[in-house]
Amino acid sequence: MDSIHINDIKAFGYLGVLPEENVLGQWFIVDLTISIDLSAAGKSDALEDTHSYVEIVQETTKLIQTEKFKLIESLAEAVATHALKSDRRIQQITVKVTKPTPPIPDFAGTVAVEITRIQ
Repeated sequence: MDSIHINDIKAFGYLGVLPEENVLGQWFIVDLTISIDLSAAGKSDALEDTHSYVEIVQETTKLIQTEKFKLIESLAEAVATHALKSDRRIQQITVKVTKPTPPIPDFAGTVAVEITRIQ
């Protein structure tokens, strides 16, 4: 299976369960793996034979910046749903959403969810 990897889509948004998260906001990082047949693009060297990743980066950024989800799971689902609807050639997408600074006392790590959806 061929894949397009898009990593480190960073955007500031107001997602979270805690009221402070919805007021103060925080950064989110999204990584995507898009499974799609790239053989035609490899032979033709033509953009129309592949998935243009510009649109999915822009849409993911827009979802983070404008939508009001409580859970990063919901953001991941929205990103996956949009991508699959935007291009029927996408066979599968894996979306990883990371909160680099989750509001957990005495915790300096990150929290992430990863989902995989099939067309």
